[in-house]
Amino acid sequence: MTVELFRALSDRDREELFRFRYSVYVEELGRYGRIADHGGRRLVEPEDMHSVLYGARQDRQVVGTARLTFGADGFSARQIDQYSLGPFLAEAPARVMAVGERLMVTPQLRGSTISSKLRDFISEDVEARGVRLVFGNCEPHLLSLHLSSGGRTYAEHNINSQEAGYLIPLVWLVGDTDGLAEAIGSRDGEGRPCLPHSIDAALSRPDAVRSAAQSAPEEYWAHIEVALERLQQEPLHAFAGLDASETRECIARSNIIECAPGDRVLKEGGSSHNLFLVLGGTLEVRHEGRLINVLGPGDVFGEMAFLLELPRQSDVYAATPGVRIMSLSDGTLQKLITEEPALAAKLLLNISRMLCGRLIKANTATDM
Repeated sequence: MTVELFRALSDRDREELFRFRYSVYVEELGRYGRIADHGGRRLVEPEDMHSVLYGARQDRQVVGTARLTFGADGFSARQIDQYSLGPFLAEAPARVMAVGERLMVTPQLRGSTISSKLRDFISEDVEARGVRLVFGNCEPHLLSLHLSSGGRTYAEHNINSQEAGYLIPLVWLVGDTDGLAEAIGSRDGEGRPCLPHSIDAALSRPDAVRSAAQSAPEEYWAHIEVALERLQQEPLHAFAGLDASETRECIARSNIIECAPGDRVLKEGGSSHNLFLVLGGTLEVRHEGRLINVLGPGDVFGEMAFLLELPRQSDVYAATPGVRIMSLSDGTLQKLITEEPALAAKLLLNISRMLCGRLIKANTATDM
C-alpha cells in the first residue's frame, strides 16, 4: 500500500499527529500520562511549538510520526540538559545541530519500511538546512538498529527519564568530519579547519556501548570472553552447557552497556521484551520502591517480560560502579527459537532454572 509522507503544516495535520502520539505513547505504552491532555486524547509538548513535525499516512490514517528540532530555531532547556548539548553549543553554532525525537510507528507496521522512509524524508530537511549533527536517543532493545544506521554513542552518562525509562543518547554525523569543521568555521593555529574540543572528544571517545552488529566478530568476542569465562565458575548461568560457537550464536546482535550508579536500566511497566545478562557490578530490583532482589555477575533479568510477553514487572537500578550488562535482542532470540530450536531449548532451560532458583530463594526468605 502507498504511504504518504508529510510535514504537519496545518493545525489539522498537527492535531492528527498529537492524537496519534497519545494512542501510542499514553494508551499503548503507558508513558507521558502526567503531561498528556487526556480530555482531548492528545500528547503535546513544548518542543512542538518550534519544531517540524512529520507524519506518515496509509489509507488516510496516520501510521507514523517524528519530530525534528533545528538548533537554528532553538533547543528547549530539557533538550539541552538531556542530550548534554551545553558544551557543543558553547563551541559551535546551533544551526549545525538538530534533535530528532518521537519517531514512532503504529504497532501493526513496526518492522516495516515506514521508519526508514520517515528518516529519509527528514534527511531532506537536514541536508537543506546544513545540519551536520543530529542528536537522538533510544532504548537498549533498539540500539543495534540505530547503530547500524550510523548512530554513535557520545555522552558520559545515559539518560534516566521518569516517563520513558533508560535511554541511550546517540549522535549522527551528516557527511564527514572535514565537512563538519568547515561548517562550524573553527580553525587551528595554522588556519586549517578543525573540530572544537567538545565535538572532537564526543566523536572520538570510546563507546560506553559495544555492539555485536557494529564490531568485528573476533573483536566483540574478545571484549566479553573474560566476563563469560568468569560465568563458568557459577553453578548455573545462561550459557551453561553451550560450547563457544553456540554461545556466539546466542549473543548475535547483542549489546554491552556500561551503567553508572543510579541508572534505572528497566522501568516498571515498560514495553520492551529484551533480556539482560549481568557481566559485572551489582544491580537492585525494586517493586513499587521496595527492594526485592540484588543481582550480580551471571544473573539474568528481564526474563519475565520475554517469556510471558508482559510489561516489565519491576524497576532495575545499577547500584555500584562498574556495572556492565549485556542486552540480548528479543528479535534474535525469537529467530533462534524458530531456526535453532535445540539450541534455544538449552538457553531457555537455563533461564528457567535460574528463575526457579530465584523463586525458591524468595520463598525461603519469606518463610524465615
